[in-house]
Amino acid sequence: MDIIKFLKYELKGWKKYEVIALCLVFLIVCINAFILHDSKAAIVSAVCGILYTTLAGKGKISCYFFGLLGTSFYSYLSFKNALWGNLLLYVCYYFPMQVTGIFKWKKHLKSDTKEIVKTKLSFKELIVLSLGAIAACVAVIFILWYFKDKSPIFDGITTVFSVIGMYLTVKRCIEQWIAWIIVNGLSSLMWLELVLKGAKAYSTLLMWIVYFILGIYFLIIWKNEMKETEKNNL
Repeated sequence: MDIIKFLKYELKGWKKYEVIALCLVFLIVCINAFILHDSKAAIVSAVCGILYTTLAGKGKISCYFFGLLGTSFYSYLSFKNALWGNLLLYVCYYFPMQVTGIFKWKKHLKSDTKEIVKTKLSFKELIVLSLGAIAACVAVIFILWYFKDKSPIFDGITTVFSVIGMYLTVKRCIEQWIAWIIVNGLSSLMWLELVLKGAKAYSTLLMWIVYFILGIYFLIIWKNEMKETEKNNL
């Protein structure tokens, strides 16, 4: 597929209110950054992160371009603020998984819209994943506490559920949005604490709040779309 055709498909399927809301969010990020003198890395990370989440929710493979760029800048912010769990997660897991996601998604695109075919976990897979998540959270929180992480509980839980969320994103599962809602809600609280302590990362805080809202929105959208698909297949 050539570049023009690819861009044509990526720009299709957008609702007017989605475009307006996205532009409004970017305007708020820019105004916020200007007034509060936010760091450039935080601004780029926020813009790329919001684009990644929105495009992933729309089932557009171009999300991974912004995901890789945003990952690079967020890794720098995590390093600067001593969030070692987040740093390890983004450098050693997110980056390679997003590259993997490009190839995985490419194999499962709808022929008419070039958006991904959405799936869901079986009951057995859901139970196994839930039990594994609980065990992993306990282990990671202890490790981060031992290495004097600034926010071991928030950082530990968000790290584990981010691993799960990224895995489910690559698998195109609707359950990814539940994982992301947990990650985004806790990350918003974690970065709020850091901002209140003097960290200049207001755009990053705003980014996580927007992520949280997008997670709820796309969980509803995917659920409705999958219900409609099931009806049509009966």
